[in-house]
Amino acid sequence: MLVNSVMTGGTKTARPDHETDQIRTSLQQRFEELTAEYESALADSQALRQSEIDDAAGDDSADSGTKVAEREAASALLRTVLDRRDQFARAMESLDAGTYGYCDSCTKPIPVERLAIFPSATTCVACKSNRERRAL
Repeated sequence: MLVNSVMTGGTKTARPDHETDQIRTSLQQRFEELTAEYESALADSQALRQSEIDDAAGDDSADSGTKVAEREAASALLRTVLDRRDQFARAMESLDAGTYGYCDSCTKPIPVERLAIFPSATTCVACKSNRERRAL
């Protein structure tokens, strides 16, 4: 179970420590994986920039365009991985604060199935759907 508390008769009761520890371990493991992925992508990006500097002489417009596209793709990857890592950091903070597993919008418990698939979820399915409909 991936919510911080269990609903019992309409009231929240504290989750057993072993479950909270299990959730924390899972979130921390994914955070560390994303940190390693970010560091690897950052090293690749730096190597790409260095290779651009080293062999920029004689580039035509097609070469320059290709290099710009590669640089933009590398930057997008870095932003995506960093954003995901930040989501897991916020999830761990939420777990420590005792608010993990509850919707930021309606405060109802986020379904366990949603948290199992997307552990850094901050909204329930209904609130997420409403946000997406409003965005259209």
